[in-house]
Amino acid sequence: MENKISNPNQTVFEQIKRLDENKNEFWTARDLSKALDYSEYRHFKPVLDRAKEACTNSGHRSANHFEDILGMVSIGSGAKREIDDVKLSRYACYLIVQNADPGKEVVALGQTYFAVQTRLQEIQQMQAYQRLKTEDEKRMFLRKEMLEHNKHLAEAAKGAGVIDPIDYAIFQNHGYMGLYGGFDAKGIHKRKGLKKSQNILDHMGSTELAANLFRATQTEEKLKRENIKGKQKANQTHFEVGKKVRKTIQEIGGTMPENLPVADSIKKLDKKDEPKILKKKK
Repeated sequence: MENKISNPNQTVFEQIKRLDENKNEFWTARDLSKALDYSEYRHFKPVLDRAKEACTNSGHRSANHFEDILGMVSIGSGAKREIDDVKLSRYACYLIVQNADPGKEVVALGQTYFAVQTRLQEIQQMQAYQRLKTEDEKRMFLRKEMLEHNKHLAEAAKGAGVIDPIDYAIFQNHGYMGLYGGFDAKGIHKRKGLKKSQNILDHMGSTELAANLFRATQTEEKLKRENIKGKQKANQTHFEVGKKVRKTIQEIGGTMPENLPVADSIKKLDKKDEPKILKKKK
């Protein structure tokens, strides 16, 4: 039996999520079209078609993410009739919001929501991540991911016109301010009681690292996807993405990143993994 999950404190995309008889989550195209503010389903169908094409082009089997089903709709006096609908995976929803009207505020919210959730699901499904049992192991994994994606973000920012080191520092601060409710790097250091020489990322737990990883990956994609040019526009984009990730955390009841505890330096964990070299006796 298909159940709809509803909680007024959740984002609209969580509210329309359903569970099938095997407790697997899914969405329906008609529910999603309404959530994305399409007045008629026929206007939404071209978006659905583009998403299916994107799915195929990305090397995935479309039928695994877009399943044709029959839904029921009330036609008055308690009577119902069957209508065509599509059962959507989370990845399908992600592709749909990427191909929907970017001018709609709810579409922008959907892009962040499904990007964040899809990225989290990807990380959780990675065999390497699944084998991790301790918080330290998860921190190490996500810190390395963060290092890699910060390189990609720097390249995307450079393509947008953020070239000089001082400009990149300003660009990074905009991302932090969006995610941390107005705190820039200096403000985060002060709030967390960190020294100027200490790298913020080295003192984050896995939850905080994951939030920053989402911020970095989604900003990189947005800069490239929308071909954003100019330092000011790049800075604003980073701020807006950070802010939307923050809003998503708030909607799912998470702790704001500035309120998360400070972790011991991750460099100490690196040293733990280093092989001990025995000194030769003279």
